[in-house]
Amino acid sequence: MNQTTRRPGWERILAEAIEAAHDRPFRWGRHDCATFAFDLRRAIAGGHEVTALWRGRYTTARGAVRVMRRLGWTSLEAAGRDLLGEPLASVHLAQRGDLVLADTGLGFGVCLGARAAGIAPSGLVLVPISACALAWRV
Repeated sequence: MNQTTRRPGWERILAEAIEAAHDRPFRWGRHDCATFAFDLRRAIAGGHEVTALWRGRYTTARGAVRVMRRLGWTSLEAAGRDLLGEPLASVHLAQRGDLVLADTGLGFGVCLGARAAGIAPSGLVLVPISACALAWRV
């Protein structure tokens, strides 16, 4: 597992990111589930800017799939495992700030406790943590 040390003030960073996401429109390759979640991970814990691998390289869902395949990922789960390592044994072990992958149309998101937040074409979406299939410690 690629566990990292969180920065001081990460709770504020998380809250501000969720608040800012309310007003920011969804854009494939710029502000979508993956860029939101991985940018937030970097803001909370530092590390490499993995979104540089795909940011701005697609503008549609079909384009996102093409870019994922070029990067060697057959699914969002495969991308998560490659970039974040093995997931937690259960999503119910996820803590605030951890990344999640939802079973719903949400894709990648961030754990807020009993709920997860992510970006979908409809904007910021909140789902119960039980709607998530996988979680990774940040």
